Amino acid sequence: MIQDSFDKLGKTPFEAILHHLPKTYTNAFISESLEVDKNVVLEVEVRGFRNLKTTACVSCFAPKFQCEIEMVIFHPKSYHKTIFKSDSTLIVSGKIQKAGGIYSLLQPKVLKHTNEIVLGFGFKGAKEKSLRDFATKISLESLHSFYPKVPLWILESLVSIYRPSVGFVQSFTQNHGYFGKFLEAIKFVEIYEYMRLLRIKKRSFPSLTPLKGEIQSWVASLPFKLTKGQEKAIGEIQESLASNQSARRVIVGDVGCGKTIVILASVMMARPFRSILMAPTSILAKQLFNEAKKLLPTTLRIALFTQSEKIGVLEQSDFVIGTHALLYQDLSDCALVMIDEQHRFGTAQRHTLEKMFECDSKRAHILQFSATPIPRTQAMIESNFLDFSFIRDLPFKKDITTKIIYKSDFKDLLEHIRAEIAQQHQIVLVYPLVEESESSNYTALKEGEEFWRKNFEGVFSTHGKDKNKEQVLEEFREGGNILLATTVIEVGISLPRLSTIVIVGAERLGLATLHQLRGRVSRNGLKGYCFLFTKQKASERLERFCQTQNGFEIAQMDLEYRNSGDLLSGEVQSGKQFVWVNLGSDEKIIQQAKESLN
Repeated sequence: MIQDSFDKLGKTPFEAILHHLPKTYTNAFISESLEVDKNVVLEVEVRGFRNLKTTACVSCFAPKFQCEIEMVIFHPKSYHKTIFKSDSTLIVSGKIQKAGGIYSLLQPKVLKHTNEIVLGFGFKGAKEKSLRDFATKISLESLHSFYPKVPLWILESLVSIYRPSVGFVQSFTQNHGYFGKFLEAIKFVEIYEYMRLLRIKKRSFPSLTPLKGEIQSWVASLPFKLTKGQEKAIGEIQESLASNQSARRVIVGDVGCGKTIVILASVMMARPFRSILMAPTSILAKQLFNEAKKLLPTTLRIALFTQSEKIGVLEQSDFVIGTHALLYQDLSDCALVMIDEQHRFGTAQRHTLEKMFECDSKRAHILQFSATPIPRTQAMIESNFLDFSFIRDLPFKKDITTKIIYKSDFKDLLEHIRAEIAQQHQIVLVYPLVEESESSNYTALKEGEEFWRKNFEGVFSTHGKDKNKEQVLEEFREGGNILLATTVIEVGISLPRLSTIVIVGAERLGLATLHQLRGRVSRNGLKGYCFLFTKQKASERLERFCQTQNGFEIAQMDLEYRNSGDLLSGEVQSGKQFVWVNLGSDEKIIQQAKESLN
């Protein structure tokens, strides 16, 4: 039975195919002609064997072509003399050459099978034989019965891989592996199987309670109008939260898309039940707390809980905002759990948070927010595991000039910085390293500090390992002119007066990181500038970055330059690498696989 053949090698036919692709093909059809420089298959009668130390020569006669042929073996072993015995008749393959009217066959290989194409799977004995038997059972009919929605050309290509023509084998040899539509079919199988497994992992839990709090009157009371993206995301969240199934939704927006309002709208939907929001830093938690106090009804009790600051009583609050410190509190009666900048928390932390709010196999609704746009291909794949909402527009158009600068532009940069400070605007300089390093030809933060403090007032400095970085950022926000930092400011603190960011050694950073850094500028419509300082003479990647401010486009572009990449989603381990699929260039195949799964 065909089903039995697949079951022994994989849980599905596609899984069996993916893990048991032929590694070699041997054309064992007897050749009709002796084409020089081509591989041929011949029947030969062995006349003699001469060992010349580094080579061995076997004199033969080819009856079909009525000619003498000398077979040449490089670096012969003792067993070659046993194989090529005088007066024996053998079927051999090898590359044919001709010199002085005499044919020679290089590095002959003795074939056991003739007039067929022999598939090689890289095993020996019974395993190799069973895989060859498996190959004979793969047919268009058998695959189509399993996969009626998969495009026929994919199935036909897979059949050709296991039942190849002579032309296929020649092309396989010339291309040193799978090629064209056959390679696309293998990619299809890989991504199809991956997405199928994701769907299996998309576990469903009953919700602790459906959440149907009315929000229209609150939305109408806001001092501004929601964007279409915010309205759409809020509508999708309403649908998820009103369900008897626990929501697992990720809300992805570009930098400055106004996701805070979507968070607060979700809190209103949860009324009269409690909500919790976990943020990655104390600064961000406090920032969200202040926004919540300003925009949510005064009747709603809000608490802030971080390691350094506690405002309000947790047990009596309707909405609790905090950092990972919340993981150690008893908040089991919350019906809605939200995680801001979800990628900043490890899988284990997110899982712990979800488990905290499980009762009798029922779970709180989970919303994860991210200001890091993800590539289309990644969203397409991960939507098999999680529900997504995308906020693609901004409350106001960002006016940021992005420019590549060089050492020769430093004087102009200083003039620009002075002019911006004169207007009460702030500047951030992002350095690639804290300390000087032999591996870097850029000034480190500690080296640059002396120059900036000597020439400007109100200079602050911090980095990832600085225990006081949050305090430094707050002090800079309130009264600083220039902040020297590493990528610690990539996500988080709002700096309304920040007009300019200078990124040193910009070519060392991924485009998504550059976009996050640029997103610190022009938060409230202020004219912004992003200068990419590089010592590279030309960079197509940075030039393309300068031409767009759309985070989703940049995420896709970043993926192209990174040449495939990681997938990150709840239970799927980061660092998942595809063997065949390239997320940057195989969007069409991924789309076809997704459609075939539906």
